[in-house]
Amino acid sequence: MTAADPLSLVFSALADPTRRAILTRLSRGATTVGDLATPFAISAPAVSQHLKVLERAGLVERTARAQWRTVSLRTEPLDEVAQWVEKHRQEWNERFDLLDERLRRTKEDDRDD
Repeated sequence: MTAADPLSLVFSALADPTRRAILTRLSRGATTVGDLATPFAISAPAVSQHLKVLERAGLVERTARAQWRTVSLRTEPLDEVAQWVEKHRQEWNERFDLLDERLRRTKEDDRDD
């Protein structure tokens, strides 16, 4: 099953450590595909496949200038992921706070009995 919604594409892309390392490298600035592939112990076609996944998720964009192909990071999809995580973190924290309060009251009620 292939996820098609943007959030699923980003989470799927981020699931791979090599792709996360590529994004970390790109956070320092745009670079060529060749320079980007240098620190990885994988073939250039494998790096290209990772870039295709990142590109499909909207996390990178490739531009051509003269004979150079440059890859750069796009942060907008990461902002959407951060917003989704923060929204759910707030909901979970509220539920944990309610559970904590309920357990505290139950413990107090047990002491009173």
